[in-house]
Amino acid sequence: MTSTRHFLVCGLACLAAGPAARAAEPIRPDQFTALRALVQPDQGEDAWAKIPWQTDLTQARQIAARQGKPILLWEMDGHPLGCT
Repeated sequence: MTSTRHFLVCGLACLAAGPAARAAEPIRPDQFTALRALVQPDQGEDAWAKIPWQTDLTQARQIAARQGKPILLWEMDGHPLGCT
């Protein structure tokens, strides 16, 4: 049995043997502020957002050529959440 198949069989067996998962409790209004603060990025965690990203490749090439800088091209095919 291949390792992928073995992993899949073990995972399905665990799901079948375990108790059914129940839905998460809704967030109470008095919890919201604390939970929001917990998931918000700190000052240094969102430095990438300060970069003037270009969405037009032609314009990015012109700017990079003028400034003598390289281009980071982030390209992907399909749905951004992997839902293809």
